[in-house]
Amino acid sequence: MKPRVCILRTDGTNCDQEAAYAFEKCGAVTELVHVNQLRDRDVKLQDFQIMVIPGGFSYGDDVHSGKVLAVELISLFREELSDFVSRNKLVLGICNGFQVLVRTGLLPDADPGKIKVTLMDNDSGRFECRWVNMRVQKSPCVFTEGMEGATVSYQAAHGEGKFFAEPDVLKDLEARGLVVLRYVDRFGSETMSYPQNPNGSLNAIAGLCDPSGRIFGLMPHPERYVDHTQHPLWRRKNGADPDGLFVFKNAVRYAANI
Repeated sequence: MKPRVCILRTDGTNCDQEAAYAFEKCGAVTELVHVNQLRDRDVKLQDFQIMVIPGGFSYGDDVHSGKVLAVELISLFREELSDFVSRNKLVLGICNGFQVLVRTGLLPDADPGKIKVTLMDNDSGRFECRWVNMRVQKSPCVFTEGMEGATVSYQAAHGEGKFFAEPDVLKDLEARGLVVLRYVDRFGSETMSYPQNPNGSLNAIAGLCDPSGRIFGLMPHPERYVDHTQHPLWRRKNGADPDGLFVFKNAVRYAANI
């Protein structure tokens, strides 16, 4: 049976169609679900194996990016989210979705309501839209299984993408191996230099997972590079799969066995 993917939508979401295309390309069945459908119980989260919070500017990123949607999810769906995660299902947050996940507490410790880390304004003070390189780290992340050590190229597009945590929290995340992606320079070394690190993220962190590896958030957009022609240098690329595709392939492969 094909895994079912809930792609959550609300006012300001604008990367839902791309996420749906990426998952369908990898063999999943997707449904674009407005948050009000969950609120009205027209759709049940537990009917899906994967939940995706896509990119965009949910509720106009009022207050802080992803904050309003995060409050809504914790206020109305705390039990449903906890149950979903407890059943070994997958959660993916891309860009604005990553911002939502850290502000719900689902990252880094799958603990709704407990916020340990955040994503702040870019050091540049402006919206950054550029292709960036990242190194896949050793981690328990289901979505990056088999890709440790690889350098991948995705498009970043955000104004609040600087990963920040207090020193003791940052040290703990590193010790537990929860960092999934780091920004790297053209030599493949992690970097704090702009524009290779587009936002000034501490420890060059671009993506994070929970200890189970089943909740994954990242700022750059893997769903924007699942076809060869989506990359600006596609004519120079070899025949390997587009860099974003493995995220969705791994998720579908895992979810098919839940």
